[in-house]
Amino acid sequence: MAVPKKRISKQRKRKRRTHYKASEATLGTCSGTGDPKLRHRVCPTSGAYRGRVIFEVAE
Repeated sequence: MAVPKKRISKQRKRKRRTHYKASEATLGTCSGTGDPKLRHRVCPTSGAYRGRVIFEVAE
């Protein structure tokens, strides 16, 4: 089994991980209201997904 010969320093480890970043969320628009929403999710303002009403929104 492979075992590292020396301990990796915090600085070296952090330098390597500088490229691990969270990407910005991709937004789409609701076809009914035109409001921005997360893609592949139900619209929170209209309650619709792909043209079908999934749940009724209380106003």
